[in-house]
Amino acid sequence: MKILIENGRVIDPANNIDRICNLAIDHGQIDAIFTDKADLDFTPDRVIDASGLVVTPGFVDLGARLREPGDEHRSFLKSELNAALAGGVTSLVCPPDTEPVLDEPGLVEMLKYRASALNKAHIYPLGALTIGLKGEKLTEMSELTDAGCVGFSNANAPLPNTEMLLRVMQYAKSFDFCIWLQPQDPSLGKNGMAHSGALSARLGLSGIPVIAETISLHTIFELMRITGARVHLCRLSSAAGIELVRQAKAEGLPVTADAGIHHLHLTDADIDYFDSNARLIPPLRSDKDRQAITAALKDGTLDAICSDHTPTDDDEKLLPFGEAAPGATGLELLLSLTLKWANENGGDDALSPAIAKITSEPARILGLPCGTLDVGSVADVCLFDPKASWTVEAGNLLSQGRHTPFLGREIPGRIRMTLVDGQIVFER
Repeated sequence: MKILIENGRVIDPANNIDRICNLAIDHGQIDAIFTDKADLDFTPDRVIDASGLVVTPGFVDLGARLREPGDEHRSFLKSELNAALAGGVTSLVCPPDTEPVLDEPGLVEMLKYRASALNKAHIYPLGALTIGLKGEKLTEMSELTDAGCVGFSNANAPLPNTEMLLRVMQYAKSFDFCIWLQPQDPSLGKNGMAHSGALSARLGLSGIPVIAETISLHTIFELMRITGARVHLCRLSSAAGIELVRQAKAEGLPVTADAGIHHLHLTDADIDYFDSNARLIPPLRSDKDRQAITAALKDGTLDAICSDHTPTDDDEKLLPFGEAAPGATGLELLLSLTLKWANENGGDDALSPAIAKITSEPARILGLPCGTLDVGSVADVCLFDPKASWTVEAGNLLSQGRHTPFLGREIPGRIRMTLVDGQIVFER
């Protein structure tokens, strides 16, 4: 099918494109980006008028839990992929903490097969670093790579000791695998619920101190110096931790890092009166930490923004704060919250750099040919209205997990259309 998207503001950070022009799609690939129709011999089957809309590569999300295999009572693969498309996300990385854990090639192959059969967003699984995420025995990373894993992670389960982390890095370096780590010391803040500070003390909530992140980072960087392993750091949350990443990058260590979308806007004060929707991993921290995340995204210390989509049901969330499961829905909010962040940090001039954090930059981390509108590349495309706004309501979300700290809030930007492989898979 040939599709012509005309008169839209095309933003493709990978190619430094930000202008009003037309996009031609032919048989699932980007055929041309052009200004004057006379310059191209192209007869479309469908013409889409994108006047007033922004046209970008489909978004690439580095952290989205789909709850499959297992946990089908919480969310189904189809519903979460529908939520992704409604949020403009065409490629997503899913962590291995499913039930059962993604520690065997057969499970990875089954997940990818089910996703491809649905013909929706592209899924890129992370394989488990250790069997059952127990931190005792390494998985067969080579076999998991052959099955389709793009990296390896222990999800939110910290490795139990430095020796195991050293073994992981040595093995990964031998095959040039990338290790995805969420920096958290396995003992500090182990049973914590919120950022360790005045508010958690006043509310009587056990704290997770910043040093749980920084001590872990010190260890990771020291082992990287010894092994040369590549590491991607997931969900940085503190100013002190970000400064360590900045120093590591200046030193030349092969490290990349991301931040969750919630941490760009919220702080521990948003826990308010024990709002369990604001219980996240890592926890929401101070406003100083939130400002440090913004600065790090601007200067490149943090490479990408992700949704950190973790769908939870009512049975898990409608509980006292300390008993509620951590996590929030994020796929359908990724564009709007990124746009909100851009509006607050430079307005229109900040739009293209912000879009880069959810397109070309995460694609670079993955080393995959997505997140771009290169001629000849797969036509994964998103069209959104930057001037529209909407109110986040549980009944309007397609995800089976409808708990988010942004319920009831009005946020900017509305996805109008999403294309995957040149096919229109979502239209509003």
